[in-house]
Amino acid sequence: MMHISRITGALVLGQSLFLGAALVGLPLQAQTDSANSQTPIVAARNLDEAVNRIIASENDLYKRLKIVHPVVETYIQRMQKDADFGVVPKTDYYFLGKLDVSHSVKDDSFIPDPGLPKRMLGVFSHLVSINFLPGGFATMVMMDPGQFDREHYTFNFLRREFLGDVRCLVFDVLPKDGAGKGRFVGRMWVEDQGYHVVRFNGTYGGASMNHSYSHFDSWRINCGPDLWLPAYVYTEETSQKYDLGLKSIQFKGQTRLWGYESKKDRMEEDFTNMTVEGVDDRSDSAADNSPIEAMRMWERQAEDNVIDRLQNADLIAPSGPVNKVLQTVLQNLEVTNNISVTPDARVRILLTTPLESFTLGHTIVISRGLLDVLPDEANLAAVLAHELAHIVLGHQLDTKYAFADRMFFDDDESFRRIEVGRTAAEEEAADKKAVEILKKSPYAGKLPQVGLFLRALSARSGDMPHLIRPMMGGRLANGKEDQRLTAIMNMAPPLHLTRTDEIEALPLGSRIKLDPWSDRLQLVKAQNVPLQSVKEKVPFEVTPFMPHLTRLNQTQSVAAARGSAASR
Repeated sequence: MMHISRITGALVLGQSLFLGAALVGLPLQAQTDSANSQTPIVAARNLDEAVNRIIASENDLYKRLKIVHPVVETYIQRMQKDADFGVVPKTDYYFLGKLDVSHSVKDDSFIPDPGLPKRMLGVFSHLVSINFLPGGFATMVMMDPGQFDREHYTFNFLRREFLGDVRCLVFDVLPKDGAGKGRFVGRMWVEDQGYHVVRFNGTYGGASMNHSYSHFDSWRINCGPDLWLPAYVYTEETSQKYDLGLKSIQFKGQTRLWGYESKKDRMEEDFTNMTVEGVDDRSDSAADNSPIEAMRMWERQAEDNVIDRLQNADLIAPSGPVNKVLQTVLQNLEVTNNISVTPDARVRILLTTPLESFTLGHTIVISRGLLDVLPDEANLAAVLAHELAHIVLGHQLDTKYAFADRMFFDDDESFRRIEVGRTAAEEEAADKKAVEILKKSPYAGKLPQVGLFLRALSARSGDMPHLIRPMMGGRLANGKEDQRLTAIMNMAPPLHLTRTDEIEALPLGSRIKLDPWSDRLQLVKAQNVPLQSVKEKVPFEVTPFMPHLTRLNQTQSVAAARGSAASR
């Protein structure tokens, strides 16, 4: 009989149900009352008062989190030793669901798995003696839900320290004797104006030989005045014991949260910002739509319905600055190839980590995770060229989605109810056309570098099956026998994985940062850092979060909320 050990804060291998104490998002008000009003900042008079305010703000956040349901995504890479790189991924695990602190069990998995009964969604094809419990990762957004107080904890002040632009008070937090198992033990950083915890780092005490707690580093982002929300959690174990301590496992993982803005708040904001212009009846000069125009409008309506539904489910980001960058690269391909399509081709971003791209009619969708790992503009152009080829070849979205009632389903059904897959023949035709487009584009001279990315992706595909498993579209790679843009890959020189001057792909999180309140995306403003050793070469890998914390003033909060409403 197989012995099963648990590591709290991971995915169930064998059953990807959202187990454990799940934490959810809140319809927290974005606090957009007045752009000019400022809440007076009153500093704590002494250390005792500071601790009391920290406890109060932490427990207040827990109460607010109980009434909302943000998206929570966890991606884990199990590592193995490597002579050149120190460690490399051995396999991976993925979970996507809704956070809920008010229920101990929340079966809300978004992950599609056709061919399995609905109640068994997410079951992997093999069993191992490790259970990763996603609910455990969810608990890492709070230090101690509901019992974070002086009765259970001792708070030792260490120093003041800046995290980005935010000055913080730093405390060591220790559970008192007899406080019980599962209490947080570690360090916390508290911003010194509202006394909100913005970061905490450590683990939960009281592990047993059968049940282990992971170490984690949990971050919160300022989303408005007096509003700091859980956004990122990094998890790492270099030698986690299991099977009664006889074996060990090494892994690292990232948890992201977004979609805190409630649907009700979003609809009210949209309605409030809606302007009604004067009606000018020009019926005499208006032209009717031809049958061809009507057909195109019908197809576009299907696209818009799907995009709106996915955005409402917090799975597609609102249009923003990143879309403009992608649109510029797409236009470079169109202009140099004399491509003109009606309606215009456009680009949207799927908020999830798995690497994928696909088309919804004339809308190209590319995942946040894929944007993160692409090393340069030429590789982005190659991804867009493949999807543009589908558009040029007339590979359309099923127009059944033009009927609004087709969109009446729960958020967690999104990936199962919307079908965008292509046949093998369509993918082959798109590959061929994409090569033609790229050879006539400004990126023609950089195709060998694009081929290196594809080689690296193909080489790593067996070690990262869930990273390359698409949520909606077709696979970018599935081993050497199933690789997108094979002709481009064959142009590349051999991989030199141990060369630090050859960057085939970037680690996850390299390009895009996500606003957890509004789902809006921005490009990361980080400098290119020369690698000091081959161990810093970590393509497609999970790395720690180190966000540059800033305060969002009230004027910015209003602008962000209005911008979110306007772009939806």
